[in-house]
Amino acid sequence: MSMRGVTLLFNSAKSTRTWHRAMSNTSFARGIFLGELREQEIFPYPEVLSADQKETISMMMEAGHAFFQNTNDAALNDSNEKIPDEQLDEMRSLGMYGLMVPEEFGGLALTNTMYAKFGELTGEYDLGLGIHTGAHQSIGYKGILLYGNAEQKEKYLPSLATGDVFACFCLTEPSSGSDASSIKTRAELNEAGTHYVMNGAKIWISNGGIAEIFTVFAQTPVVDAKTGETKDKITAFIVERAFGGVSHGPPEKKMGIKCSNTAEVYFENVEIPVENVLGEIGGGFKVAMNILNNGRFGMGACLTGTMRMLIEKAVDHANNRKQFVSNLREYQGIQQKIARMNLLCYANESMAYMLCGNMDRGAPEYQLEAAMSKIFASQSAWDVCDETIQILGGAGFMKDVGIERWMRDLRIFRIFEGTNDILKLFVALNGVQEVGNLFKKQGNMSTAIGIFQKKFIGGGMPALKTKVHGDLNGSVKMLQEDITKFHVATAEQVMKHKKKIIEQQVVLNRIADSAILLQSMAAVISRANLAAEKGDTSEIALANAWCGESHQQIAQLVADLQNPALSKVDEATLAVGRMSLDSNGYLAKSPVS
Repeated sequence: MSMRGVTLLFNSAKSTRTWHRAMSNTSFARGIFLGELREQEIFPYPEVLSADQKETISMMMEAGHAFFQNTNDAALNDSNEKIPDEQLDEMRSLGMYGLMVPEEFGGLALTNTMYAKFGELTGEYDLGLGIHTGAHQSIGYKGILLYGNAEQKEKYLPSLATGDVFACFCLTEPSSGSDASSIKTRAELNEAGTHYVMNGAKIWISNGGIAEIFTVFAQTPVVDAKTGETKDKITAFIVERAFGGVSHGPPEKKMGIKCSNTAEVYFENVEIPVENVLGEIGGGFKVAMNILNNGRFGMGACLTGTMRMLIEKAVDHANNRKQFVSNLREYQGIQQKIARMNLLCYANESMAYMLCGNMDRGAPEYQLEAAMSKIFASQSAWDVCDETIQILGGAGFMKDVGIERWMRDLRIFRIFEGTNDILKLFVALNGVQEVGNLFKKQGNMSTAIGIFQKKFIGGGMPALKTKVHGDLNGSVKMLQEDITKFHVATAEQVMKHKKKIIEQQVVLNRIADSAILLQSMAAVISRANLAAEKGDTSEIALANAWCGESHQQIAQLVADLQNPALSKVDEATLAVGRMSLDSNGYLAKSPVS
């Protein structure tokens, strides 16, 4: 794992953080690193859809269910590794390729929340198809929506919104995965200054073999205005296959999401008009990171659809399958599995729609929340699928039942759009930066420690301004206590390691895991409270159970952070890993040799 890539990913957030600090930062995720419970983006739980929008998305969901039940055959798509042309035509007629494109360009102009809700359908029925549509609009032409000028939007969005042409996002290369800054594809300005000439190759590009429009990232020579020195910087381009010189390899053979097209894409002396630079020259890294960041918000809702479907299958089997005289449902082991599946889905769904709702409410920053949601959703969906197979037993292992396809499809979600490993470091490093800035403001470390001790060790967190249902008070208290303990433990690690904390990935993972759990606790409390205000107290049990479980996990993570003896255990474990790497394989000899 490249620490250079982690550092660059972390630094990519600096430009947005700078202007966010000029206003009151309401990010809950950033606040917890400072020991603060910022209520502005937590209470009340977002309700952002108007009556007309609710009616629109309801009709779309009805039409979508009909399409997936009557037209789409996910198993056949998986087997053929292709979506039939006639099915693509029906998807076009449903507007599935321009969900968030403004109406003036032929799109449906859905809000983030509406887009996420519709995305539940692909999660419920066919993740491979969801990757096809997501690669097109969630990241494929997202850069044009975010950074395109008026001329670029007018030229490209209409045909992209209708699905007449497909788009893809071209960043990954053989030598660059998570370390996006190390790409080798180059684009040089010609002598006339009219075109950039691009050469290079991209790998594992979703829609790469069927796209006509490519958002491509390439190294370009950029002159520093202050020093006059020329350096390579990444620039984003809108590339048309029609420019010539664009080709692709055969479809990749994949573990899952087989009906989506994945291919290598090659650029050989492709002449790109200067008008097709997307954003600023040399600003491509920021463009890429913001596209991915903006695209992550829908994953939580999509995988809510997956988890809900899997829970229904597991519950149906448990209610009807008899073993040792009794139905499976009578056994505590099964009840515990079903409970945990429900809790994971509830927490994920709560985080996903809090994120979408806050984006629709105009939250100025949601980078950490989006990363947290992506990490939690992809891991939770995998866990729920695994437990579904376990509950179904041998039947779950059979291809005809269909769960094995979901497991194959789900595996990629912890890898693409930012691997969970890298995103955890992104979350933790952004958080410890907040703590470091807090210390810097105090002038020196001893002064900072004194203020820190006075604030957190001698006092406590102020009471919530929001009044919550009485039955949620216990969960609120746990959340408050956990935020304070988390901040103390994180601040201690910053004091201990200072700038070298970037090298402490084991520590950073514990910090990130704690932060994600805190985010999930706040989301379920807020959601259950809103339901209770409307007269439905049934969700309180879900929220309290999740908060109780998370409280225990955070206690262990914080204890691990504060246990000096554990660093020796960590080092011993890491030493084994290094030894295995040095020996190019498994360390021990067979006991039978």
